[in-house]
Amino acid sequence: MPAHWQEAFETLMSRIATRFARVEPRRRVTRLVSGLLSGLPRKNCWTLAEHAGDATPDGMQHLLHRAKWDADAVRDDIRTYAVEHLHDEDAVLVVDETGDLKKGTATVGVQRQYTGTAGRIENAQVAVYLVYSAARGHAAIGRALYVPRSWTEDPDRCRRAGIPDGLAFATKPQLAARMVERALDAGTPARWVAGDEVYGDNPHLRTALEQCRTGYVLAVSSTHPVVTHAGRFQARTLAARIPSRAWQRLSAGAGAKGERYYDWAQVDVHGPTGRLGQWCLLVRRNRRTSELAFYRCFSPHPVPLSELVRVAGRRWTVEETFQASKSLTGLDEHQVRRWTSWHRWVTLAMLAHAFLAVTAAAERHDRPAHDGLIPLTGNEIQHLFAVLVSPVHDLAHRLRWSHWRRRHQARARQCHYRRLDALQQRRS
Repeated sequence: MPAHWQEAFETLMSRIATRFARVEPRRRVTRLVSGLLSGLPRKNCWTLAEHAGDATPDGMQHLLHRAKWDADAVRDDIRTYAVEHLHDEDAVLVVDETGDLKKGTATVGVQRQYTGTAGRIENAQVAVYLVYSAARGHAAIGRALYVPRSWTEDPDRCRRAGIPDGLAFATKPQLAARMVERALDAGTPARWVAGDEVYGDNPHLRTALEQCRTGYVLAVSSTHPVVTHAGRFQARTLAARIPSRAWQRLSAGAGAKGERYYDWAQVDVHGPTGRLGQWCLLVRRNRRTSELAFYRCFSPHPVPLSELVRVAGRRWTVEETFQASKSLTGLDEHQVRRWTSWHRWVTLAMLAHAFLAVTAAAERHDRPAHDGLIPLTGNEIQHLFAVLVSPVHDLAHRLRWSHWRRRHQARARQCHYRRLDALQQRRS
């Protein structure tokens, strides 16, 4: 059993201990993160409290809602921890959003909006994340809740959800730009930014990256306008004029089924007048279906096509981060409604995932797998770590929790029926 993982986990928790003024929340956050790393089929304050040996979920709920600690400071600790262990001068900062389906209208940021989680417009909460993607691994180092205009234009609604006074509406690209700027200002080693069409089609984000001399490979739509020496064209029109000899077969990186080969071509485009750098439109063609994808690219200095392709391929690591964070550390399983509680939950879920990512990277580097075995994955590490640290509770503890749940649910049902009766009486 890899007991050194427990020492590494304790070191990580000691790293954030100074963010908690009192000993009680300091101890409780360790138990909460241990629960996030456990094999619990569902992770929320109820299940985490039972797993930790608490009698009720009150302590976990207090930690997320009322206890005094700074989630942004812990977020910065996660960034420092990830960069320290995954350090890569050629790293890519990947921006993307993900949504969680929600019921009702009281949860902070919820409205009917498009979310890729469902692939359609649903009642959902959407957040933008920043992932540090390095050769050794990848982990989320930034998060920003997207608050729609329907919220920012309703101060009373914002106040009820605990949103800070005066919070102005910000688009997803604006949230992404702030996170990238914060990471770069903190000295995060990264030469590139990658993102999908939501970010690539936004000129303000591209300008912000160009001004700080950070390269980018951002996906754009097929109708995205670009300017070349021959004039102004849509991306798809320009791609149709690429001669056959200009296409090169290159891999965008290894996937689950091996190297991901596509045909690639690039076309030089004009950048802002008076600004130094290399701008181009990168086009990817599926070798089987001939489907095209387009990327707007900038680099402060000339780089080969293979480097742009490498960065474009790194964008998929954000999807892997979302999948692992949701399936392994409960990123989307929070049952909180308010601003502060949301930021604290997702920050601790990010911390748990960063631990898995760093541990997996260390195992691959320090203890290569024997022949016939794949390297240890985050999923396998979580499974083994849960066995290592999982507390053992007696039957009496389980029965007490069964009694508590049933009593709580009975009260909730009774309150619900009372509200329905009151509503019926007002209508009659």
